[in-house]
Amino acid sequence: MARIPPPVATIRAAVRRELTAGPVLVACSGGADSLALAAATAFVAPRLGIAAGLVTVDHRLQEGSAARAAGVAEWALSAGLEPVRVATVDVRGRGGGPEAAAREARYEALSAAAEQIGAAAVLLGHTRDDQAETVLLALARGAGPRGLAGMPRRRGVFVRPLLDVSRAETRKACAALGLATWEDPHNTDPAYARARVRADALPAVVAALGPAVVANLARTASLVAADVAYLDAVAAGALEATRSGDGLSVPGLAALEPAIRGRVLHRWAAELGAPGAALSHRHVAALDALVTDWHGQGPAALPGGIRVARRGGDLVPDGL
Repeated sequence: MARIPPPVATIRAAVRRELTAGPVLVACSGGADSLALAAATAFVAPRLGIAAGLVTVDHRLQEGSAARAAGVAEWALSAGLEPVRVATVDVRGRGGGPEAAAREARYEALSAAAEQIGAAAVLLGHTRDDQAETVLLALARGAGPRGLAGMPRRRGVFVRPLLDVSRAETRKACAALGLATWEDPHNTDPAYARARVRADALPAVVAALGPAVVANLARTASLVAADVAYLDAVAAGALEATRSGDGLSVPGLAALEPAIRGRVLHRWAAELGAPGAALSHRHVAALDALVTDWHGQGPAALPGGIRVARRGGDLVPDGL
């Protein structure tokens, strides 16, 4: 029996650990990471009795994108993945810059495809290197624990089996399997912050601190994610305990530890309709000041045109 190349075996094992129910869809761009994931899924899923398909998203941002998507779909069918979907999206008119717009459109398309076939999971090809880059970007933004927690292994229908696998291993797996990979030009375009981190920042950190830093950054994300999950669970209970009429009790909020109070205020602001992508630390700090630094100031302004005022012993949406 031919020996399975170690990178191929590593990726198959990673997929096997995450496949618990089906059907599943692999999100595949044709790049090495997602192609290695798709090939591993095509091998592992049938042996577990799980149906597996593939979806590739055409963002229409580059010449030849439709042909690339069609090629990925053709390969997927030849590999035994079924159903196979090509999702064409329009990123024009979306806020947050081209990178954020493409990501938003992509996840909408993947969610829609999952709903159409009743998928139990959509597998994403993010690797340990992607996780390390995410942590560095979060540090640069001054993000809190939620940002440093990086990308979750599981969130809703989305699953990332390769967060403990290096990008180098996915490339070696594709080479061992004879798979032709596509290189997204956005990954090397210095106009994008992640591309600059990938090309310059992370290699500089590795040069200064050694190659283990990539795995250590990814491990940090995993450790912080566990803490965030616990604190979020505590905050969910605290939010219910501090509700008062249409708002929140100021004395109840004041009695909370700052780490919990901030999470409670963030959750409540989201409930009021503040868009999550725009809701930042400064907005939560303004709400917190209504509790801990009250000197008669006016309402705190939140994204989405929402205002919150202190009335008597409660924080309430302004206008109620």
